[in-house]
Amino acid sequence: MTSPGTGRGIGNGEGAAEITTTFVGLPRDSFRILHVSTGNVCRSPITERLTRHFVKERLGVLGGGLIVESAGTWGHEGAPMEAHAETVLADFGADASGFTGRELLDEHVIRADLVLTATRDHRAQVISMGHSAGLRTFTLKEFTRLVKAIDPVTLPPLEEGVVTRARALVRAAAALRGWLLAPDAEADEVYDPYGAPLTFFRSIGDEIHQALDPVVTALTGVPART
Repeated sequence: MTSPGTGRGIGNGEGAAEITTTFVGLPRDSFRILHVSTGNVCRSPITERLTRHFVKERLGVLGGGLIVESAGTWGHEGAPMEAHAETVLADFGADASGFTGRELLDEHVIRADLVLTATRDHRAQVISMGHSAGLRTFTLKEFTRLVKAIDPVTLPPLEEGVVTRARALVRAAAALRGWLLAPDAEADEVYDPYGAPLTFFRSIGDEIHQALDPVVTALTGVPART
């Protein structure tokens, strides 16, 4: 339980972190981001933890109601993150501790306000689960492409709360989906580094970083520090 005037944690399972918010007077609400890959030991853990890290970089210790989680379509339930994935997170100064893998369940999709998948196949699997997930499920790179086309002045200011801004961002991205198609089939894919050397994990980490940066900037209204 959180006390009045605090936000919910940004986290995954037992590793969820309690983040205090100063959005005083706003309803205690949340916006849940779910990152999905296959095993939930490589790509989605990296994406989950980098999202948390970059949000904290933008907003200090503010969570503002954002909850960031991950799961896998063939998730290794209870498994630790791959060691190379932990190294990639350390490269960015992000926290890899307390992570345990999860298999994607209906309840995860039902609770999610935004689902970001590593590949188009993952997106199709999430949507096939139902729960009206189509309008809030994108591949990560697809969502990045759409977000970059949204004029930030059309989004609610951060003073109205990051949850309000995030919901508006998802609605705007969904409205653009049919107008901004991928240039080719590979453009929306983040490939699986499982079993690959550290150099390939780091290249995937760089891809995820580049895709997340404009998304987190749009969510928070705060650009990355140069």
